[in-house]
Amino acid sequence: MIDDHHYSSALNVNAGVEQPPQVNPNVLAHLRKSRALSLNEYVDGILSGSRMILGRAITLIESLLPKHYELAQQIVEQCLPHSGKAVRIGITGVPGAGKSTFIEAIGGYITGLSNQLAVLAIDPSSERSRGSILGDKTRMETLANDPNAFIRPSPSAGSLGGVARKTRESIILCEAAGFNVVFVETVGVGQSETQVHSMVDCFLLLMLSGAGDELQGIKRGIMEMSDILAINKADGANVSKAMAAKIQYQSALNLFPPHESGWKPTTLTCSAYDKTGLTEVWKNVLDYVNTTKGNGFFERKRSEQNKHWMYETINETLRDRFYNNLQVEKLLPEFEQKVLDGKISSFAAAKELLSKA
Repeated sequence: MIDDHHYSSALNVNAGVEQPPQVNPNVLAHLRKSRALSLNEYVDGILSGSRMILGRAITLIESLLPKHYELAQQIVEQCLPHSGKAVRIGITGVPGAGKSTFIEAIGGYITGLSNQLAVLAIDPSSERSRGSILGDKTRMETLANDPNAFIRPSPSAGSLGGVARKTRESIILCEAAGFNVVFVETVGVGQSETQVHSMVDCFLLLMLSGAGDELQGIKRGIMEMSDILAINKADGANVSKAMAAKIQYQSALNLFPPHESGWKPTTLTCSAYDKTGLTEVWKNVLDYVNTTKGNGFFERKRSEQNKHWMYETINETLRDRFYNNLQVEKLLPEFEQKVLDGKISSFAAAKELLSKA
């Protein structure tokens, strides 16, 4: 018989070190303190230049909740009179052109001239690809920590029109917060360039050397809408190739019809890595703004953009109301199946559903 008094089980567990909580208590405390802000608090915070409140307001704009949408629209309306003073620049480029490095390099140059820079993005990535621009913010580490810069990734999924409208509203808030230069970057390719062009003053296309190949891969329409074409990575052994590409691209641009703006598109070379040519790029942006303001095109373009976004908002609102209609939601699967089975034409199905909305 074993004496229990003298037996020590190997299964006995001594009291260990107290484990830390799984969630940082400081974060929890911050979340508890975070409360819903009033309309006036949002507007006053934005106008005073608060980055935190600006970020929260843009989050409201991006929200799909109806209550957030109403508040966001009120914020935009009240900030609108304080916007419009910034230079809005659209930036797009061929894959591999080094957009993030370029934006960080020229962004640092611009803030170094006592400017306030906001960088926004249009990312119309689909639910299928799950794309995101968050990586761009990580790569722009220096600019992200610049006190005179504000980088805001766009939603990682959604309809292009919806994401674009939210980006345009974000521009208004950034301008009201005191940013006098706004970059709108395209993350996707294709239609996103057209959407960016419809909300900026100056459109910059970033390219690489080896023009013969790249000219085949870029749509003529994107080149036609470009005001400035910058050939990046003009450094090291690539300088001569970049200069040759500059001549070829300029020749291609000269074949296009004259711009309504009265501005003759320019081709430049630069190196985001060596930080060369950035002064010339920025000077050309300012020359474009001065030229178009001088001949009245600048204001005409902005007025046309305002009209464009009125119709875009109408179309998006009608679309949302249709798909959120309870009767449409109920009947949609049934009509979809009828179309798939060939029992009804797609046009007849659409007409019938529209009559129910």
